[in-house]
Amino acid sequence: MTGQAAGVRADDEPRVLGVDACKGGWVGVALRAGHFDRAFFAPTIRALAEEASTGGARGVIGIDMAVGLADAGIRQADRLARARVGRLASSVFLLPVRAAVEAPGFAEASVLHRRLTGAGLSLQAYGLRVKLLEVDSWVRSRPGPRVVEVHPEVAFATLRGRPLTLNKRAWGGMTLRRRLLAEAGIELPDDLGEVGRVGIDDVLDAAAVAWTAHRVATGRAQCLPDPPERFSDGLDAAVWF
Repeated sequence: MTGQAAGVRADDEPRVLGVDACKGGWVGVALRAGHFDRAFFAPTIRALAEEASTGGARGVIGIDMAVGLADAGIRQADRLARARVGRLASSVFLLPVRAAVEAPGFAEASVLHRRLTGAGLSLQAYGLRVKLLEVDSWVRSRPGPRVVEVHPEVAFATLRGRPLTLNKRAWGGMTLRRRLLAEAGIELPDDLGEVGRVGIDDVLDAAAVAWTAHRVATGRAQCLPDPPERFSDGLDAAVWF
């Protein structure tokens, strides 16, 4: 079941969407002219994008999930994003290679990953496979707005001008992130309707991703690496900020 909460509306372009994975599906925050417009929840990324589109979010879509999976080795995007967020580097996963993501079991995935990267694979990283494959299929089959990969901690580090040190689930970490968004013009309302049931950190992450999507749409964003890598899937693999 999907739901949304209306917020401040403006007629200015661009209208963008920031998306984060959450328990039970995906949460999205839409911005108009860089300000909060609506929040959305849906069980699939395809359903979320479709609902947001009917609500007016038809510009750039930023998503906190890999766009472009490596065939071998570790993606430069992951290494560079880790370096950029400093103390919170562990929040940036070194993502599995495509063969490992597509493997049906962890044991097989671990063997493939080590063979193709020379490094081990964590169970936590492999646990992203369902969401990774969902996004991979959606991005490669869909028409419509540009989709870019964003890591929320890279976005927040950019907002603050230096890496954050407080965990996003800690009280101080959550209040700092909400304040940084507010200072950037993204005032998240106290009442998000049904979307308010989603974890606080997931809503804040989606908003930070939306902030970056707006920067992409207005030509002010940068990416890691620059230029992006490209693997056999033909997608530009880079973290935007």
